[in-house]
Amino acid sequence: METLIFDCDGVLVDSEAIAEATLVELLGGWLPDLDADTVLSQALGMTTANILRHLEGQSRHRLPEEAKERVDQTIESRLLENLEAIDGVAEVIRTFRFPLAVVSNSRRKRVLASLATTRLDAVFGDAPIFTADQVERPKPDPELYLLAAREMGCTPAHCLVVEDSVSGVTAAHGAGMTVIGFTGASHVPPGQAERLTQAGAWRVLNHMNGLATLVDQWRAHRCASRTLPTRH
Repeated sequence: METLIFDCDGVLVDSEAIAEATLVELLGGWLPDLDADTVLSQALGMTTANILRHLEGQSRHRLPEEAKERVDQTIESRLLENLEAIDGVAEVIRTFRFPLAVVSNSRRKRVLASLATTRLDAVFGDAPIFTADQVERPKPDPELYLLAAREMGCTPAHCLVVEDSVSGVTAAHGAGMTVIGFTGASHVPPGQAERLTQAGAWRVLNHMNGLATLVDQWRAHRCASRTLPTRH
């Protein structure tokens, strides 16, 4: 069963710029010896807990005990006010007639709120949503994608994933899925397309209006692979 899986932040919703600005603001007070570039370079695609743990290890200062919850709550509050869907994503999703899913490194509360704020929840309907709080090892570990495949009853080789981060591409590729790297959000750093390709992306897409073509190419390639004669 062919399944199309979307990451949420930076793929469905243009949230990463908001999240990164919030991180820079809060961490500037907590870990003042780290510069903004260091913070931003570590943020894309990682869970809040992993970002904070990694950055604290590079600082002479310690984070407050409530740091993770403070970051999550502040980001989610700002997303409710300013979040927008990625340009063209709702329109292209409506064209697909096979199973869809969302697999995100954010917590479930944030994903549900993001989809509701941008009205993408209506587009996805009852498509399953898998989030980092369901596994011990989130992206870049493949565990979350493998969980999604098991729960949906499909094999990883039948899954096509759209991801915007090296962490996400690494996870999906490691699970045995085909990955499209997406670079059409407002937060994308220079050289990201090359990084996604190096992480295992099959193709890189810079606008959602090209997704249907790539999906057709993937399906055609899979069909051709199944019909190739066996050599003896």
